[in-house]
Amino acid sequence: MDIGNPEAAYRGWSVTRRHLVALLLLFSLLSCSAPSAKQEKKTYRIGYMICNSEQETLHRFRPLTAYLSKKLGVKFDMVAIDTVDFVKQVDTLDFTHTNSLLYIIMNRNHGVDVLAAEKSGPLGARSQGVIIALKKSGLKSIGDLKGKTMLFGPSLGPTAYMSQLDLLIKRGVNPENDLAFYSIPAGSFKHEKVIYGVLFGKYDAGAVPMTDFERMAEDGRIDRNDFTVIAEGQPIPYCTFGVTQRVDDGLAQKVKKALLDLRKDDTVEVDGQGVRVLEQANVDGYEDIKDRDYDSVRDMAKRTNMPPYQRY
Repeated sequence: MDIGNPEAAYRGWSVTRRHLVALLLLFSLLSCSAPSAKQEKKTYRIGYMICNSEQETLHRFRPLTAYLSKKLGVKFDMVAIDTVDFVKQVDTLDFTHTNSLLYIIMNRNHGVDVLAAEKSGPLGARSQGVIIALKKSGLKSIGDLKGKTMLFGPSLGPTAYMSQLDLLIKRGVNPENDLAFYSIPAGSFKHEKVIYGVLFGKYDAGAVPMTDFERMAEDGRIDRNDFTVIAEGQPIPYCTFGVTQRVDDGLAQKVKKALLDLRKDDTVEVDGQGVRVLEQANVDGYEDIKDRDYDSVRDMAKRTNMPPYQRY
């Protein structure tokens, strides 16, 4: 720049000033778009369906949530959601853990995809609904339930309500007209309340998942010899891990692999103590499963006029 020539000096300053403005704009854009080293990672929410109680659900699955966070280097958060509220909150979730009926509802209405199914007991990744009665009652078949009282589990429970309703309908028993009275217990631990309701003679028969019935017998809380199983439903998929449309397929597949690879000796630190993940979750592991494996649940829902196929 020629300081002796005012016009040249002005042109030189004008170029320098434009460069300076351009640099300032570039710096501003970079500082707005570049992630800060202190910027927190995205948190992914896993919604766990409340099975017995909110406290029990959080206790069971806290280690699994912590394990997935550590294993994948991704921040996961957990929330326990009541069965009847799950579909209202699914759009705020990234991953879901529900029964098979809720899965087919969310698959149809919200695009949730299956990742894996839980394995527990002799049926593995399947569960079975049964109708129980006390042996001393003399009830031996579904036909014997006419004029009797019955206690069901949660109305959205595939093996605590829907499966048993399907059995009754197939045998020509209409709960509305043929049972003297039926009910669903309020509050937490509904499956146990059904079993105790039958044991203490409050109801003639009860609808429960076979897994819960056998677990209570193994724990010594009931004597299986006091009961008779008067009907068994078909085995259908057990509790299911799903992924919502908010999650990219890469992360979804990593979560699926982490679940399928879990072994009984795998641990994670919770509150300074090593905890066995599967043991606290009260499951034997996770199994690869396809959406078509839930067609039996869909057929059952159609026969019993249940969501997502209810006609009225």
